[in-house]
Amino acid sequence: MLTKEIKTSALELNVIDRIHLAEIILDSLDKTDEQIEKIWVKESENRYQAYKEGRVKGIPLEQIRARIKK
Repeated sequence: MLTKEIKTSALELNVIDRIHLAEIILDSLDKTDEQIEKIWVKESENRYQAYKEGRVKGIPLEQIRARIKK
């Protein structure tokens, strides 16, 4: 029942304090896995290098927007 008690207490806070509490909780959930981050950095570097070397072609933003709208 601790969760229910925390919820009740949190909802009694003023708006500013609830916002701060929400930010603290969200920040605690936003942890980056360093291993995954390293893998993505390497992947993005590889993709950029391939683009610079002409092994991959870019797609115009207008085309991407058109695909999204479909």
